Amino acid sequence: MAQFMQFIRSAGRRAAIAGAGAAMLLSAAVPAAQAQATAAAQKIADHFASIPSMHGDFVQFDPNGRQSEGKFYIERPGKVRFDYANAPLRVISDGSNVAINNRKLNTWETYPLSQTPMKLLLDRRINLSQANIQSVKEEPDLTTIVMGDSSVFGNSRITMMFDPKSSDLKQWTIRDKQGRETSVMIYNVQEGGNIQESAFKIPYTAISQGQTGNR
Repeated sequence: MAQFMQFIRSAGRRAAIAGAGAAMLLSAAVPAAQAQATAAAQKIADHFASIPSMHGDFVQFDPNGRQSEGKFYIERPGKVRFDYANAPLRVISDGSNVAINNRKLNTWETYPLSQTPMKLLLDRRINLSQANIQSVKEEPDLTTIVMGDSSVFGNSRITMMFDPKSSDLKQWTIRDKQGRETSVMIYNVQEGGNIQESAFKIPYTAISQGQTGNR
């Protein structure tokens, strides 16, 4: 009986050691898997950020589910333009500020690009090792990267969705400080090419003087 009990205690110790070793291997495997996933996502993000300019068509869904569409133009770093079809709206970023223009009402609303997570999409590089990365999810047909920085954007964040095979950006969703989400899907995308500098020009002087007209 004494030998049998010694065997049980010895087996128990071996099982405990084996269990602890397995737990250590598992805990080490999780960060390794995360690092591998982030590395693959970083490669996709690097490809997207290496494209100096692009343009194409977009479909937008606002927080109320309303759909609109039009043409978009992007030029790094920080420049973007959305021209809405069948609506008197345009959105322009010149790399410093974002301006929303209602041509029918002749109104302009401007705010710093640095205050919106859209800046993260338009940066020269999307660095997934920085603190502004909230999550990276990899699926066979979609890689999703969520970015935000509460110290800069508050509750706002941007979710970018890429095709893992081509590394092409397919969609992004911006959540504002009130938790409302606006999604933009892009298609017929043409990479590269020259976009006229005037496309990203915001008429600051005319806006301040109220002389913008419908330009």
